[in-house]
Amino acid sequence: MPNLTPDELLTTTRAVRKRLDFERPVPHEVLRECVAVAMQAPTASNSQPWEFVVVTDPARKAAIAEWYLKSYDAYAADRVAAAGGALDPQTERMASSARYLADRFHEVPAMVIPCVHGRLDRRPPEGQAAGWGSIVQAGWSFCLAARARGLGTCWTTLHLTYEREVAEILGISYDDVTQSCLLTTGYYTGESFRPAPRDDIDARIHWDAW
Repeated sequence: MPNLTPDELLTTTRAVRKRLDFERPVPHEVLRECVAVAMQAPTASNSQPWEFVVVTDPARKAAIAEWYLKSYDAYAADRVAAAGGALDPQTERMASSARYLADRFHEVPAMVIPCVHGRLDRRPPEGQAAGWGSIVQAGWSFCLAARARGLGTCWTTLHLTYEREVAEILGISYDDVTQSCLLTTGYYTGESFRPAPRDDIDARIHWDAW
């Protein structure tokens, strides 16, 4: 298990795609520990509106992967078309990593789908903000807890193009529950992670006014 300071944890929790260990199962108890940490996240009015669907069954993973790949193919084609037929080198590297994960999506050891009670798209803006603010913080806490335990995650959302179909696979009531994302989860290979390149901080801070 990595021995990380809080700052190291927060600055090195990267999306893991090509370095995911597809062969090594993740014990249910470890996944349960990560969900327990996630449930300590802040939540609007302490409503705790979350549910976590953890998918390790091969047949269900394969069924979800089919919808994910269909969505990814359309998304990737749109990006290439928008770029005029060719991606810049940095975007191409990211696309290669994303394609690798999409093609092996059915092999990921665990899929974790943080859900929130209610259909957020049917709420007024402030209600949507409260719902997303609650579930996104819980999802990110899951990613941090996983990193602290030597697991890698990747926050994905493309399956939501077919949210209703995935809900049917998993027995989720589409009309009553919103899926927020899908966190691919597994042990990672190789060494540790470094902070990612980011813009100059002073160019992104606005003191007192924009």
